Amino acid sequence: MATVQSILSRKGQQVVSISAGESVLAAASLMNQRAIGSLLVLEGERVIGIFTERDVLRRVVVTGRDPASTKVSEVMTTPVATCRPVTTLAECKAFMTEKRFRHLPVVEGQRLLGIVTIGDLMAFEVGEHESTIEYLNSYIFGPR
Repeated sequence: MATVQSILSRKGQQVVSISAGESVLAAASLMNQRAIGSLLVLEGERVIGIFTERDVLRRVVVTGRDPASTKVSEVMTTPVATCRPVTTLAECKAFMTEKRFRHLPVVEGQRLLGIVTIGDLMAFEVGEHESTIEYLNSYIFGPR
């Protein structure tokens, strides 16, 4: 069964992060620059929170906070749900669906190894289905 490590091996371990003391405006700008939906909030190499588009809407916009003066630490999601490299993709998908998360940091002990998204899981699944279809096509109709 495929694990989170399968995804990290393909996509790499790069994670975009921000410190807790940065402003929401800086965080939102970074997310826009990188075209991503979340930032991990790090203290050293330890994950202390996650800041997402949902946090911007629910904890900043709707409450009327000033993004320039609000710190990420005031509105980030904490504690952060994580997974390990050996976690199966089926477990991740079930957990993310149940909890309505789209981003799941991958850690081993306290060390951050990467992040998987619901999009990563779906792309991996599509790739697996395409491989199966090619195999079956070849089996039924012979090699092309």
